[in-house]
Parts: sequence; C-alpha cells; structure tokens
Amino acid sequence: MVVKIRLARFGKRNAPFYNIVVAQARSARNSKPMEVLGTYDPIPKPAPHGEGKPFKDIRIDIARAKYWLGVGAQPSDPAWRLLSMLGLLESHYPKRHQPLTSTEQLPSPHAVSVLEQ
Repeated sequence: MVVKIRLARFGKRNAPFYNIVVAQARSARNSKPMEVLGTYDPIPKPAPHGEGKPFKDIRIDIARAKYWLGVGAQPSDPAWRLLSMLGLLESHYPKRHQPLTSTEQLPSPHAVSVLEQ
C-alpha cells in the first residue's frame, strides 16, 4: 500500500482551498483520505495591521506530518513545496549561487601567474 501526502481541492471556482491529506496513491483526488493533516489557502491575505507583504495561509499538524513522513509517505510535488517551506523537508531545488559583485572577479582562463624570484 503506497501512501501519499497530497492536496485535495475544495472551495468555489476561482477561489481554491486545499486540505493537506494522507491518502492511498491509487485513490481519487477528492476521495475520503486516511487523515487530514492541515489546510492551505493559496489566495494571498492582506498582512495584519496593513504592514508587510500579503501571505498565504498554511496550517498543518507538524507532529502528524513528521509521523507520516517517518513511516514512508511520499509527498506530491505541491505538498513537498509546502512541507519544505515549513522546514520538514529539504527543497527539491538547490539554492542558487549569489552573483559576483563588481569588486570580485574570476581569474581569466588565459591569465598566467608569474612568480618573482
């Protein structure tokens, strides 16, 4: 029995709302899950008190998510992204290297170093 952590869509048209669920891999997207771990609202909400950037609401039971990951549940790509935002998984993509500043330059491949004797 393959178990997956994935998103089940709810909400109205153009206003999605997702439950983060644990379900068997072969079951339909909106069939009854084994367990609901939390919710994800992808519509940005305004920041509290009008300060800062809007945020997307993610609520999850971290202890149960760790349990299911520990027993071998495989997260889908969107669920992996959400769990990596919460620090439960490593990111799929490595962090990009910072670009060099104008003062830092790579040595030319044709440069010859001369040693003074």
